[in-house]
Amino acid sequence: MRAVLVALVVALVSVLRSRVSLHLEVLALRHQLAVLQGGGRRPRLKPGDRLLWVCLSRAWSGWQDVLVFVKPSTVISWQRKRFRDHWTRLSRRGSPGRPPIAKEVRDLIRKMSRANPSWGSPRIRSELLKLGIDLAKSTVEKYRVRPRKPPSPAWRAFLANHVGELVSLDFFTVSTVRFDVLFVLIILAHDRRRVVHFRITEHPTARWTAQQVVEAFPWDTAPRFLLRDRDGIYGADFRGRVKSMGIEEVVIAARSPWQSPYVERMIGSIRRECLDNVVVLSERHLRWILKDYFSHYHRWRCHQSLEMDCPETRPVQPPDRARQERMKATQMATCGV
Repeated sequence: MRAVLVALVVALVSVLRSRVSLHLEVLALRHQLAVLQGGGRRPRLKPGDRLLWVCLSRAWSGWQDVLVFVKPSTVISWQRKRFRDHWTRLSRRGSPGRPPIAKEVRDLIRKMSRANPSWGSPRIRSELLKLGIDLAKSTVEKYRVRPRKPPSPAWRAFLANHVGELVSLDFFTVSTVRFDVLFVLIILAHDRRRVVHFRITEHPTARWTAQQVVEAFPWDTAPRFLLRDRDGIYGADFRGRVKSMGIEEVVIAARSPWQSPYVERMIGSIRRECLDNVVVLSERHLRWILKDYFSHYHRWRCHQSLEMDCPETRPVQPPDRARQERMKATQMATCGV
């Protein structure tokens, strides 16, 4: 019995729904016919026409099948525009934005910030509350005067200020014809871009590296700062020896070779101008090559940072003499290749 009642109710609802859909379809077709009979190649729709179709699209699922004079997407765009217009009207009620701040209050905020440079916005706001002036912290932040602080010195400024008492060291590797790997240590003085010391080894250690620093700066010639990277070769033995010499280590950030630009540029010059043009046979051969290159580097190679001078100041020479020295410098620059 229950199943029979459910079937009768469903049939009645379907009949009523079909009749409602039929009436809505008739309404939609008659409305379109009336609009098209209005004349013109393009129908002119009024706000009431758009509202009717928006309501039909919400109440009737078959509205797209009978729509002729516009596309279904046009009706959907009408509904979206009504939604935007509705919330625009609601948001425009009243005066937009924050309430205006009186000029006396703004001047008071600036006066308090100038008289107390160490006060921040919360402190100024709390003092204003004691005077009966309730403002937001962002408002106080907007109108207070910020004292100009001198910029902190950058890394480049540190290098420029201590260029006369700063040296840097770094390793680079060279492979030989027998596939041996040689480690070359370079110690570079920043003031005139001079290579103070270089050594070659197959097995570098912290103690060996510290001994090279001692040999590079005997007696009281040690610099004030030593710039290096975070390589594990600079162990406890190295740090202890450097500290006993009165040298302060400046360690660059991890994976930041640009913070040690001079020695990195020096290593690049060695590779481009010398080692990329020869085949290294052994450690002795490499030592001979680098010794000749550094002789050329110090006496004849010009540097833009030194105003086109050499690390060892090179005097102005007559054309004939300069031509001979230029030929000699070219031969040494190619390392005999």
